[in-house]
Amino acid sequence: MSSGDRGKDVLEGKESSSRSISSGGGGGEHSRQPPAPLSRYESQKRRDWNTFSQYLKNKRPPVSLSQCSGNHVLEFLQYLDQFGKTRVHTQGCVYFGQPEPPAPCPCPLKQAWGSLDALIGRLRAAYEENGGTAETNPFGRGSIRVYLREVRESQAKARGISYKKNKKRRKKKKNETAITTTTTTTASTSSARGETISSSPPVIQSSSRS
Repeated sequence: MSSGDRGKDVLEGKESSSRSISSGGGGGEHSRQPPAPLSRYESQKRRDWNTFSQYLKNKRPPVSLSQCSGNHVLEFLQYLDQFGKTRVHTQGCVYFGQPEPPAPCPCPLKQAWGSLDALIGRLRAAYEENGGTAETNPFGRGSIRVYLREVRESQAKARGISYKKNKKRRKKKKNETAITTTTTTTASTSSARGETISSSPPVIQSSSRS
């Protein structure tokens, strides 16, 4: 399979088909136990690693894992853009900055920032699982973090979306979970002492003023 074909499978998270396990022969032998199925994350991480390894082998001259650098990782991320499905408007496009354009446009399709960020996380783990060290891990280079940040900011402007807003929502949800846990712990302690606690949730005053 060519690197182009493998590239199409990267970031899609397709589950592999089920494997059939043949039972042992006669003579009282026990049938073999089927191996534990890989999780979706582990399956995707294996496919990503195979795709990246094939990408290095297809370069002229081929690049070994020990020779792999942050520049090779950047080239790989840019190579994957040809398989992207996210429309990223250019500054000259009339739909630049609009999250839901009313009509199609000829702007290029690229890999979404979130997909690339998750991909780097999987490859960074796979690199160390396949003999690499944290000190030489090309996926953890500062240049990779800078590239991902630039992709996030440029796509946020081009698509009219805000990644910071989503981050605030996750933080707010985390705080609400912490408050609920604290309230439950307080109720349990008070019940043990014979005290009476209202079951209604605490009222949180908003700091914002109308």
